[in-house]
Amino acid sequence: MDLTHTEENYIKVIHHLSNGGQQLVSTNSLANYLGTSPAAITDMIQRLHQKGLIIYQKYQGVNIAAPGTAKAMQILRRHRLWEVFLVKKLKFTWDEVQEVAEELEHVQSDLLIRRLDDYLDHPSYSPHGEPIPDIHGEIKTQAQIVLSQLEIGSTGTLVAVKDDSAPFLQYLNKKNIYLGAVVKVLEKNSFDQSMEISIDGSIGITISPKASDNLLIIC
Repeated sequence: MDLTHTEENYIKVIHHLSNGGQQLVSTNSLANYLGTSPAAITDMIQRLHQKGLIIYQKYQGVNIAAPGTAKAMQILRRHRLWEVFLVKKLKFTWDEVQEVAEELEHVQSDLLIRRLDDYLDHPSYSPHGEPIPDIHGEIKTQAQIVLSQLEIGSTGTLVAVKDDSAPFLQYLNKKNIYLGAVVKVLEKNSFDQSMEISIDGSIGITISPKASDNLLIIC
């Protein structure tokens, strides 16, 4: 089923706000999130309900239906694969990819996305550390902890960031900290809770406690 760009955006947002179908989303919440009038929201959700992608309960709200979840996973897969491509192959920085990927996610060629996935060697995470759904829409996750919880001498692989704001991503770029890096804790400062870490065996660098609390790793 082909959808318009706007319909795809609604599906993605409803899936997000409903926490993957676990709760109803009010039309007011949708209007506030999208910056759209309630009348436009009602028109769109009725259209998506008729297509069987969402469940609309008048005066109660909307939820994602199973076909809508499958479509949302397709959109997220396209979006996150394009983010990986933009960062790894075209050298976009973390904070630059979102807007471009928002446009590319609407390219609906399954063949293109399969070949993109093959070309990138089937990445598991986006540059922001979000898991990439596989071709069947499944997401595999691993237990993650924040870097600040690691003890001196311990190592882990950086897989995600809790804060994906442009200033924080720019901070990480300046420190040459990137997803997939092996991080080793060299020292922890008890005075200001800063940490000295090495990235892939490099010379130690110091990061703030705010940074270490926003970096997610797997051990």
